[in-house]
Amino acid sequence: MISHCHDRRLIGEVLVERALITDIQLERALFVQKTEGGGYLGNILVRLGFVQEIDIVTALVLQCNLPYISISKYAIDPNIAALIPPDVAHRDRLIPLDKIGNILSVVMQNPLDDDMRSKVETMTGCRIAIFISTREEIDQALIRLYPSGGR
Repeated sequence: MISHCHDRRLIGEVLVERALITDIQLERALFVQKTEGGGYLGNILVRLGFVQEIDIVTALVLQCNLPYISISKYAIDPNIAALIPPDVAHRDRLIPLDKIGNILSVVMQNPLDDDMRSKVETMTGCRIAIFISTREEIDQALIRLYPSGGR
């Protein structure tokens, strides 16, 4: 369920419409997704070399009106980082950014994962405001915030 995504077009449709991939490339990626047992289409498109990760992020920003943040330019309070255990942050690629009242701003690798959003809300006792960033920026922030690697 993608309740917080306002544009009902699929990510592949957005990428084709923006001329970032062809219909043939989309069909190939969907075939790979089906034969390899799922996985996120955006990750498959990047792995196949059809798009860059920033293209997927941009499409999600457009498709779901998710705000993009460059985590590398954001100072994160260690007390905020501590709201999500290091092992969970690394496993699920979550970065807690800021907390205002009962609202925790979080960058998620897959911002459309409603189950993960619910788990984070339960774990932290906060409502979650989701932001998006690139995988590389998330990985760098994880190393910076949780240097032990979540072990």
